[in-house]
Amino acid sequence: MLDIVIVLIAVPCLLPTLLMISILIRSTSKGPLLFKQERVGLRGKPFTIFKFRTMVAGADTTVHENHTSDLIDSNKPMTKLDAHDSRLIAYGRILRAAGLDELPQLFNVLRGEMSIVGPRPCLTSEYAKYSAKQRQRFDTPPGLTGLWQVSGKGRRTFNEMIDLDIYYLRNRSLFFDLKIILKTIPAVMHEIEDIQKPSVS
Repeated sequence: MLDIVIVLIAVPCLLPTLLMISILIRSTSKGPLLFKQERVGLRGKPFTIFKFRTMVAGADTTVHENHTSDLIDSNKPMTKLDAHDSRLIAYGRILRAAGLDELPQLFNVLRGEMSIVGPRPCLTSEYAKYSAKQRQRFDTPPGLTGLWQVSGKGRRTFNEMIDLDIYYLRNRSLFFDLKIILKTIPAVMHEIEDIQKPSVS
């Protein structure tokens, strides 16, 4: 119920931002405004997630799937491909770093498929790699933000992400959720600062 209240308050406030992002995408790239993809949610149930499209239309998503698979198998830090990803549209990297591409997921919350706080919804190809213990993270709805996202997500390994998600599941409360929500903006600002740093070749 709290999720619905937050969304109903947030959407009218975010309408100008949603409109600006829509105009930005339409004016810089051909293709649909939204990107839709099947993800795995509560108790392993698949659902369609909505995002603002930040890549060229028809971009090969297997590149991301292979990268994620490698991160799971190697247990390396969960870094993104964004820094050198030619599939990104203009301003796509900024939208992704700021989490603005995920704003349409507010409608996933309204549909009951996601929550404001919870583990990230994974790809079906990722779900197939999870052990029975790791799948405990699906005992709560996936979220727009979560403990992993505000705990240095790009520096955490896959196993650390799972541990954080299960810790959240076992200790979730209204206070814990509010604490994570309050930590989200500083975490996003850190992500934006990181992409502004010169890359080391």
